[in-house]
Amino acid sequence: MTQSFSADRYSSMQYRRTGRSGLMLPAVSLGAWETYGAAQDGDVAKKCMFRAFDLGITHFDLANNYGSPPGNAEIVCGKIVKDMPRDELVISSKAGYRMWPGPYGEWGSRKYIIASCDQSLKRAGLEYFDIFYSHRPDPATPFEETLGALDTLVKQGKALYVGISSYSGAQTNAAIEIVKRERWAPITIHQPYYNMLGRTIESDLLPSTDRAGVGVIAFCPLASGLLSGTKYQDGDVPADSRPGREWARHWVASKSKEERKRILQGLNGLARERGQSLAQMAVAWTLRHAGMTSVVMGASRVEQVEQNVAALSKLDFTKEELARIDVLTA
Repeated sequence: MTQSFSADRYSSMQYRRTGRSGLMLPAVSLGAWETYGAAQDGDVAKKCMFRAFDLGITHFDLANNYGSPPGNAEIVCGKIVKDMPRDELVISSKAGYRMWPGPYGEWGSRKYIIASCDQSLKRAGLEYFDIFYSHRPDPATPFEETLGALDTLVKQGKALYVGISSYSGAQTNAAIEIVKRERWAPITIHQPYYNMLGRTIESDLLPSTDRAGVGVIAFCPLASGLLSGTKYQDGDVPADSRPGREWARHWVASKSKEERKRILQGLNGLARERGQSLAQMAVAWTLRHAGMTSVVMGASRVEQVEQNVAALSKLDFTKEELARIDVLTA
């Protein structure tokens, strides 16, 4: 390792316990979805990851299908991690989406999960992942098989902790009961879609994770860009835009242009009153829940990394501010 990093990198970042485990994550994590190894090259990834680490971001989130072609994000980020202090980092990856042809190239079978982890480790050049996820529930495979495969990865030393992503509250409850019954590696963390415009998990998932002591790390806290700034403030969201085709598409489709304009401009106005950008308020709002361990965010510029971390300087909300957000986003 030849790169030197800031000596005070841990002085200002907030670290949160992941559920009842010993794993601590930074309140803001850096993810590679649709950025590193895809829209952005290795040089951009290196600048962003190095700056993130200087600011205390120790968690870098990957998945087998991230990048273009799928898997390229692990290759790009794996090369960068070699110049960073591995024992200070939390590197996560996932398996669940389609990676190769045939019936064993996606979902949650034991064959796919274990083979996918092996491939991901090879691409990233790592000996182990700190967290390895089942990226999505498989409707055709028993949870026992998927969760048993995750347990095998822990026993083999290929993962230190395991998690699940995009499981419903009921599915999460079922998974937690299975690993308890079988005395398998516990589910340490859940990664759901969550932001001010997508709040389903508040009534469905969060009560389950709170009760079970499972950590939560939200993805898409900016709703695929709707909450990132002023780009969509006029309510116009093209069908081929990120929010129009990704996770926020259901919200976009359910609102008229005028409704979108009213909501986004209202949220932006409140953020300005708080002395924050809309993106920073969105991060702070997502982290307000006591059970929320972190938010995972993408960044294509160093300035975005810095702005995301700056959101942590104002995390508290008044009751009136929260009520205004509730009214706007109801």
